[in-house]
Amino acid sequence: MARLLLLGPAREAAGVSSEEIEGANLDSILQEAVQRYGTAFENILSVSQIWVNGEPAEALVAIGPHDEIAVLPPISGG
Repeated sequence: MARLLLLGPAREAAGVSSEEIEGANLDSILQEAVQRYGTAFENILSVSQIWVNGEPAEALVAIGPHDEIAVLPPISGG
């Protein structure tokens, strides 16, 4: 299973900082995450960058059991 790493507002919306999720591609894993974490997470996900193993990734990229998926929401500060 791939490791889903949630940062900042994504972590707050989901209530966890990381979790193992199984899926054949990035899109299926993110859909499963939305089902688990709900609408608040889905809203954050829609404005976030998604990286796989430290690189920006497209929705249909294949995911292996040792891959790390990071949800990087925009962070504002002053």
